[in-house]
Amino acid sequence: MARNVAGSSRRPAIVFLALVEAAAVLLAVGIAGFAAGGDDPPGRPAAAPATATPVATPTVLPTQAIGTAPVIRPGRPGESAQVLRPDQLTPPPGAQHNAADIRFVSMMVPHHEQALAMAALVPERAGSTGVIAVADRIRAGQQPEVEVLKSWLRDRNLDSLLGGTGHEHATMHGMQSPEAIARLTATTGTDFDRMFVEMMSAHHQGAIAMAQEVLVNGVDRQIRELARNIAFEQAVEVNRMREVLDPQSK
Repeated sequence: MARNVAGSSRRPAIVFLALVEAAAVLLAVGIAGFAAGGDDPPGRPAAAPATATPVATPTVLPTQAIGTAPVIRPGRPGESAQVLRPDQLTPPPGAQHNAADIRFVSMMVPHHEQALAMAALVPERAGSTGVIAVADRIRAGQQPEVEVLKSWLRDRNLDSLLGGTGHEHATMHGMQSPEAIARLTATTGTDFDRMFVEMMSAHHQGAIAMAQEVLVNGVDRQIRELARNIAFEQAVEVNRMREVLDPQSK
């Protein structure tokens, strides 16, 4: 099959790589989701479908899909294709960064800043030490990343992109509305814990989606590595937050 890919492809290699990487990520997500549903022990009949309306929960993207899904690089005429990890791919000659990298960085700064603002609400409002621990990890991990992202823009004379508009912020994956932030601010105790976990889980899922986009379309090595780290850390954090509300989910 690899030889067929190599022999029949006539498109530029970089377009092919982007499409295949996207397909590989989606395939890994689907496989992980299928595997997650098969927990019945051997020999036991499958449980009948529940008739009650299911409670919606944020979707956790498998961490393996971020930065580790195999990518097929077509070979030269007469050569077989190669299966590589994303971190083994070489950006096109002369390509240091592109529009996808710039968009990711300029959008991830305010995205992280909102997460930090939400985490700052926790010490005086949370009813659970687990939620406080989550907020501490968010501050410890995302504040340094904000500085790295801002530095990347300044080094390329792109710091004018910082700030953006309210409309741009509202269209980002996972961004919470001012009204939702106001409701969170006015809540305390157990209600705050649940609302914080739900909002922050959706926020993290948005960051994971943004990271996937730049992994498919971006070329800057530093940004791709940062995106892999962000996606991995935030997927893990979503699971930790679920465990805070439901210790039985461990």
